[in-house]
Amino acid sequence: MRIKFLSSLAVLALTVAGMAADSATKEQTAPRKMPALLTDGTPVGEGSLSGRVTSYADVIEPVQKAVVSVYSTKIVRQRMNPFYRQLFGDQTPPDRESKEKGLGSGVIISPDGYILTNNHVVEGADELNVLLTDERELKAKVIGADPKTDIAVIKIEAENLPVAVMADSDKLRVGDVVFAIGNPLEVGQTVTMGIVSAKNRRNVHILDEVQGYQDFIQTDAAINMGNSGGALIDAKGRLVGINSAILSPSSGNIGIGFTVPINLASSIMRSLIETGTVSRGYLGISPDPSPVTDDLTEQLGLPKGTRGVVISDVIPESPADKAGLKRTDFVLSINDHVIASPEELRLIIAQILPGSVAKVKIMRDGKEKLVEATLGKLTEKPNELFTGVNVEPLSDEKRRSLGINRRILGLVVTEVAEDSPFRDNFSPSMVIMEINRQPVADLASAKSLVNPGRNLLAVYDQGSARIIIVNVQR
Repeated sequence: MRIKFLSSLAVLALTVAGMAADSATKEQTAPRKMPALLTDGTPVGEGSLSGRVTSYADVIEPVQKAVVSVYSTKIVRQRMNPFYRQLFGDQTPPDRESKEKGLGSGVIISPDGYILTNNHVVEGADELNVLLTDERELKAKVIGADPKTDIAVIKIEAENLPVAVMADSDKLRVGDVVFAIGNPLEVGQTVTMGIVSAKNRRNVHILDEVQGYQDFIQTDAAINMGNSGGALIDAKGRLVGINSAILSPSSGNIGIGFTVPINLASSIMRSLIETGTVSRGYLGISPDPSPVTDDLTEQLGLPKGTRGVVISDVIPESPADKAGLKRTDFVLSINDHVIASPEELRLIIAQILPGSVAKVKIMRDGKEKLVEATLGKLTEKPNELFTGVNVEPLSDEKRRSLGINRRILGLVVTEVAEDSPFRDNFSPSMVIMEINRQPVADLASAKSLVNPGRNLLAVYDQGSARIIIVNVQR
């Protein structure tokens, strides 16, 4: 089975000789003011919608006007083979360019033209156009995008636009009736009906390539290529999610679709509108990925069946370390949100703004304790020293496991990515002792010692010390 994103691509083979794409320049602007959003947090089961329902037309019609089609255009350049230049010299035909066109959907969330859609709908686009239900076609610009949640915000210049009302997606229940609205396969706006098949799908491998944050709503409402970025609404016509991907062996609908919950999408949206980027909280712990067993809870002095996550490591000088969290602490909840898995812990922490206080409820030595930690800001690669090379302090436990003498001090290499340009220089378990003749104590000081160009490193590897030269290009 293959995961398929829902934006459709059709390559238009239009050769454009000598055509140069405008390069976009990022403007440094002041934080944008969030538009006023319509919200309704009541569960779908409450209110006037009751009794026999023979039509949902009155519910669907208003939100249809807030769902748009998003057309993207990419300029693809094909360089001429150098062999032909040698043969024909100045008579060589110029490099060729073609246009690649894509289709997705979007949801208007403010009267002045802010639109929620998917990152993969707009990613790499040289031009974006939005088609409204009143047949107006307007140019759009990207306000911000977040590949880790597949959410993007774009904007068109218009006023008094129809908008979607947002629900509280945490209150969705399996079995709730939902509708998917978008433009599948460019047949025109289409509404399909289904139910919420499952919630909190976190291991469906949709965003694995970017180490994304997955917390999908699963639905059997029919969605197909072109539905990306479209709306999933409840039986009251409120927006509960942004359609993102399907699971299918044939790229067609088989009733397994995945939607980003609107609570997650709106938190990303707010950060993108206000700053153009996404700020995520950082705690600084490594959760044990193993399932919590009865044997483990018994060893930790916990009641049988206790749900939570065991801390396997605490990063030195991290917010967790400063707050007093320790290895083998059992995390029960964060800000009263019960934590049932490492993935859930990572997701919850990431959604808390840096600088905020996270109330972490733990069990330690069989006793419940509340720890308050002021979160830092998550960098995308917090342990990376060189591109694709992750390191961590050489702790006593790591030293024992690797059999390294106590006189060896520095940072131990924990991971070297397959595509790292420094893969020939480093290997896991190697210890970086000095950079440019200065001893290495922690990651921050190590980064400050690295210079553009050639760097002289003293390393300890496989039982002996040696000198290596690392060339850094910036």
